[in-house]
Amino acid sequence: MRLANALLPQGHRADIEIDGGLITAITPPGAGAPSDDVIDLDGALLLPAFVEGHIHLDKTHWGAPRLPHIDAGSVRERIAAERVARHRVALPIEARAAALIRTLIANGTTRLRSHVDIDNDVKLDNLDALLAVRETFRDWIDIQIVAFPQSGVTTEPGAPDLLAAALAAGADLIGGLDPRGFDGDVKGQLDILFGLAEKSGKGVDIHLHDGGEAGASQLREIADRTIALGMQGQVAVSHAFALGTLTPEVFDRTAALLAEARVAIMTSCQPSAPVPPVKASRARGVKIFAGSDNIRDCWSPYGNGDMLDRAAIIAIRHEMYSDSDLETAFALATREADEVLGSPRRGLRVGAVADLVAVRCASVADAVIARPPRALVLRGGRVAAENGGLAANIPYGAEAA
Repeated sequence: MRLANALLPQGHRADIEIDGGLITAITPPGAGAPSDDVIDLDGALLLPAFVEGHIHLDKTHWGAPRLPHIDAGSVRERIAAERVARHRVALPIEARAAALIRTLIANGTTRLRSHVDIDNDVKLDNLDALLAVRETFRDWIDIQIVAFPQSGVTTEPGAPDLLAAALAAGADLIGGLDPRGFDGDVKGQLDILFGLAEKSGKGVDIHLHDGGEAGASQLREIADRTIALGMQGQVAVSHAFALGTLTPEVFDRTAALLAEARVAIMTSCQPSAPVPPVKASRARGVKIFAGSDNIRDCWSPYGNGDMLDRAAIIAIRHEMYSDSDLETAFALATREADEVLGSPRRGLRVGAVADLVAVRCASVADAVIARPPRALVLRGGRVAAENGGLAANIPYGAEAA
């Protein structure tokens, strides 16, 4: 395949040659070898495909009738409410997850990390559902799965054994939740999580909502354990609200340790909570990446499965106005997230996987500001979507039709 007359982010036009799912050449327009399969982009901006760094495919109500949101005053109350409400959703997990994945692909996402609940109520049922969905869509999107003990690790009877079983069954990472704020046992929870990670050789991605010094001390403990086990680059903390609440001295000390440990921080920029300062964190060497978190579920009635929109939300929340800042926001949903998920191969360069998105605008900054429709989405050099519509051979998934 050749993509002709593509506008590259650097501002010039080029032809992109693709073979075997990879970018094999980038040439001036018309200078490449003849091809029977040419798509003329006519100056549309060509971008790397998006990477969704944090989502909950087993929770979404996408494709099902909307359930009214249930108010809750704390994380613990929200979890208790969801454990009841999740059994009232009209469609099975496979159908809802598949419907959302199709939307993600249409919007240009070709890689994601999903957390999946593991507890005594659902045991491994949600994981089994997502493993089946992952297999259905394996040719069109890469899916990592985090075994997420949302109901606790030390306070949920049998949780460590369930988490070990989830890792053995195919989960890619071990998750956690507020070691102090939820379990009330920082050492106990982290001993279990990092012990399982070390034994299985898999990474860690921990939800951390605790703020202030309580949250910062847990971030430093996570970083210390990461270094001690030689797991640099294999650990992420999702949300890390504490980073947005610290004094400059404590922030600098915490950020320095996170950078040394190469512990990545996911931000979805919830409107009601402090958020990690993107520019200040990056300036200190901390890897920041983007995720949508909850999409139309018991936690939030919002979300649209569009990572370009998420990049704009992050830019707005952090007052990122310059073109350079807007390009950074875009990178959080593309290059930075791809690096955090490991084995990054996406980009506009020879040898990269041809997971690409075309939009009709003049620059990356314009794309973040305008969030235009996706004119073309390629997955491994194959057309996945055009003008907002999915290719006919994209699967529906179990019961999603």
